[in-house]
Amino acid sequence: MLLFRVMLIDDEEDALDLLEILLKEIENITVVGRYSDPVQALEAIERIPFDIVFVDIEMPKLKGTQVARIIKEINPQIMIVFTTAYSEYAVEAFEIQSLDYLLKPFSLERLKMSISRMKDVAPERINLSHHTNYNIQCMGGFNLYLPTFNKERRTLAWKTNKEKEVCAFLYHYSEKTVDTDLIIESIWPEYDVKKAKNYLYTCLSYLRKDLLENKIPARMMKEGKGFALNTDGLESDVRLFMKIIAKIMTNEEVGEEIYSQLNTIYKGEYMEGCDYHWARSKQIELNGIYIRALRKLYLYFKTQNNSELIEDVLQRIVKILPDSELDGRELIKFYMESGKRHEAVNVYKQLKEYVHHQLGIQLENETVQLYKQVIQN
Repeated sequence: MLLFRVMLIDDEEDALDLLEILLKEIENITVVGRYSDPVQALEAIERIPFDIVFVDIEMPKLKGTQVARIIKEINPQIMIVFTTAYSEYAVEAFEIQSLDYLLKPFSLERLKMSISRMKDVAPERINLSHHTNYNIQCMGGFNLYLPTFNKERRTLAWKTNKEKEVCAFLYHYSEKTVDTDLIIESIWPEYDVKKAKNYLYTCLSYLRKDLLENKIPARMMKEGKGFALNTDGLESDVRLFMKIIAKIMTNEEVGEEIYSQLNTIYKGEYMEGCDYHWARSKQIELNGIYIRALRKLYLYFKTQNNSELIEDVLQRIVKILPDSELDGRELIKFYMESGKRHEAVNVYKQLKEYVHHQLGIQLENETVQLYKQVIQN
């Protein structure tokens, strides 16, 4: 019997309570998460494995239809059920390929009917997900995810940390053949060359075996004096990240939905926390790309007078670039215009602390003058 893991998203706590109570009356259903904030729900979807999402449509920040589209892009196998008091979104719900559309208030019998419908299509979706749930995470760390059903999401258990680094290094070069000497110089710089080669071949043997045993759609290849990792069969957060960036920078798509998609993918810096010195230049490059996209979205949200997202964008930029006085001043100005004097002062103090103690320089005169305006008001 299949066990369905369910996520609930509704801006009304009473609605969440009622739906959770009803679902507890149905066998083989477990609620793994409930959110009144759709943005928080999207940030959690990579951490919490689930099969079904019940989502309200009329919500602040993001509509349920927007949330559903984002979830479908990240994992097409997730089953969507809309719960709403409005019938006019039924056509859009059909376009998103939702499995059901429940008009509030609905009964336990109607909910059971919906779950029964999902049980009919679940085996087909499980078969499909065997081929689509392998993926590589590079943003916020490095992991190779394996498909799982009715269990916590699994990552490949590396035999050694160096096996993991070798995999990350080969993936970093995106299908290109990497010379053996470069691999050794990058991963074992302090070791004797002969000993380092033995370590490398051991790691490559581990990696090749793990790929085969776990049926991971990637291939190790030896070409000339080097090695390459073909990952055409793997989904990658970096590839999706760059597709989203391209849409923003070419004006193909700019707005709240694409902003949520971008931040869902950007869980942190490229291979963050892995301490791979060879990844630093790529980390800086992707951070720069992310910042440019955020600045473009900031200008768009200004034209929309969307104060909530203006603040959120600027906070994200300042977190990544704590020494950027240009961005810091924009956030200070925003807080001044919003009547949040205390927040403006805090941004100034953090900026001053970083610039003075980390860089050993003084703040620009424009920043100092802006601060004087804050404390005089």
